[in-house]
Amino acid sequence: MGSNETIIRVEHVSKLYGPNRAEAARMMEQGAGKDEVYSKTGCTVALWDINLEIPKGNVFVIIGLSGSGKSTIVRCFNRLTVPTGGKVLFEGQDVNQLNQKELLELRRERVSMVFQSFGLMSHRDVMGNVAYGLEVKGIEREQREKEARKVISMVGLEGWENKSCDELSGGMRQRVGIARALVSGAEVLLMDEPFSALDPLVRRDMQFELLRIQRKMKKTIIFITHDMDEAFKMGDIVCIMRDGRIVQTGTPEQLSLHPADDYVRDFIEGANKAMVLSVRNIMITPSCIVRMGDTVDYAIREMHRNELSSVFVVDQDLHLSGMLTIQDAIGARSRGTVISDLLRHDVASVSADTLVSDAITVSKDTPYPLAVTDEENRLLGIVTKAGILSSIN
Repeated sequence: MGSNETIIRVEHVSKLYGPNRAEAARMMEQGAGKDEVYSKTGCTVALWDINLEIPKGNVFVIIGLSGSGKSTIVRCFNRLTVPTGGKVLFEGQDVNQLNQKELLELRRERVSMVFQSFGLMSHRDVMGNVAYGLEVKGIEREQREKEARKVISMVGLEGWENKSCDELSGGMRQRVGIARALVSGAEVLLMDEPFSALDPLVRRDMQFELLRIQRKMKKTIIFITHDMDEAFKMGDIVCIMRDGRIVQTGTPEQLSLHPADDYVRDFIEGANKAMVLSVRNIMITPSCIVRMGDTVDYAIREMHRNELSSVFVVDQDLHLSGMLTIQDAIGARSRGTVISDLLRHDVASVSADTLVSDAITVSKDTPYPLAVTDEENRLLGIVTKAGILSSIN
């Protein structure tokens, strides 16, 4: 996640197309829907009273069906679309008040756009496409190619610098588009359904690559999609739009656990909850724990009493020491062995913020419940396989 500092603030932004806009606005203020407004006035309401705060250094996903307004609002961020009313503030500056020179600087230096159709120049090779923005700025060829090579390598295209774009697969062309946006040094990347034209496997790879790059470079990415799984996978914050309005904004976890209405609930119903829920939502308090100073007899009694075949062992400060099984304990009782000599240390643990999808992967390789620990290895709870299964069904 990024900081809490707001980089883009949207205040009461509306966008209306066509005739009778004053009448259309009056109807919207009285609660009419956009279809009713269009049928009575001929005016199309693309956006109505949009308010957003986009934190710096996050992936902010805007999701909605066709006609929801998601592409229109993003185009207001760099004034490709001029709002009918309201303000878009970039680091406190009203984008609509910029003169042409300032607007050009915003688009070249600070807010870069990656298109679904890649937008590459077929007569230029990979290097020529990636370095184009630096060339426009007047940067010398040696310097711009040096900067371009760094980013080309970062997106996994090292060795392809002199290849024609016609020789590249869809996923590789999209990498070129991302590299071209990154090399500009822009603080914000606007990405309008950038992966929707890719096949599922390539799309998954590109999602991972973009997240990897974003976590490394801490860019603010505003990402448009109509796919809920993609939204939940990519987004630190997700904004759901419908008919030109915002329905709900929150983290994927917040949306999944506390949908604002039936529309949100239905919209996310098909999403993979394992990609959204964190372990803290499914972990439970262990029915018993054993401390390092306890006797083996005590550990056996506790496991019998709670009908367990194993138990987590902690020190006096609840730091996780290991796992004790009933078989090991019974076998050692007659020998007078202490608990510390019986511990199994290959205990799988996760943090409370681990996604359930990642916990599933970890749990596959262990016969025991997962330990949930904090940064100092203190035991916070446990996650059972039954708990994981019930959370995603």
